[in-house]
Amino acid sequence: MPKKKELLPKILETGANELEIVDFRMYEKLDDGSVYEWALGVNVAKVKEVIFTPQRLAKTPKSIPEVLGIAKVREKNIPLISLARWMKIEPAAEEKYTIVMEFLRETVGITIHEAKRIRRLRWNEIKTPPDSMNNRFGGKIVGVIDIEDGKLLLLLDFEGILDELGMIKIIEVSEIQKRKLGITSDEHFKILILDDSSVARRIMKKILTEDGHTVVEATNGIEGLEILYEWLKEAKATGQDITDYVQLIISDIEMPGMDGLTFTKKVKENPELSKIPVIINTSLSDQANMSKSKFVGADAHLVKFDAPDLLKLVHKYAIRRNVDAST
Repeated sequence: MPKKKELLPKILETGANELEIVDFRMYEKLDDGSVYEWALGVNVAKVKEVIFTPQRLAKTPKSIPEVLGIAKVREKNIPLISLARWMKIEPAAEEKYTIVMEFLRETVGITIHEAKRIRRLRWNEIKTPPDSMNNRFGGKIVGVIDIEDGKLLLLLDFEGILDELGMIKIIEVSEIQKRKLGITSDEHFKILILDDSSVARRIMKKILTEDGHTVVEATNGIEGLEILYEWLKEAKATGQDITDYVQLIISDIEMPGMDGLTFTKKVKENPELSKIPVIINTSLSDQANMSKSKFVGADAHLVKFDAPDLLKLVHKYAIRRNVDAST
């Protein structure tokens, strides 16, 4: 059994807009023979452990080049994805370590060159990535962080990476399932969704609009609050209630600027906004994050991308009002 590398997270205060990331490195051999050091990161909440890369791999037929094979880690078979291959770099070192991640109901291993440390930071320290850098990696950079020696650390969108590799499972819903769940076609709501991942927003919007709902998008908690405050201002000016403008909020947890837990806490602490139901919709499926969602006042917690569960919760919690979807 590969030896576990100790990179264990500390306990974070729920709703404090903080996160911890695993700082790891990839080394690229450049054309002139020099080596470039990529500083990269992933939210600790996604990480089960960091181990030495397993040597015994089972090859699978017709697998994509980025998948090295299937490894047995703690009695569970998981795919190992070569980050160097996905980045399309010529590696200057062996992918000696594997970050074992669990999200979207899946466990995967991402092979890397070096694991450095745990960093604690605030979501508002994460900046928008330069277009040139984001374009190189197909828009799969969530944000960048200034670190020591003038370097930028890139936070990768692993949901987007798995989607690009065709490894995201979307649990579809049929009309028969809808009827069994008590979902009727005449209930249509206006829903605000928050997610920094364009992939996640696209998938959620498709599920919701196909069920007849109107969707308004925000990329983080700051944008979400700005939209809500604008609706609240309009509602007061016209003598309406905020729930005439929006009947449900669905928010991710991991978002730069302001995370979903902090956003939910602010919504539920506001006397006028608190009546809007909030569903936390996240790739993080562990019990700890479900408890955190409850702590900040979320009405429900959902793991991406389960269409039947999503629609069931939408029709359970959305406020039923006669709303003009163009509001």
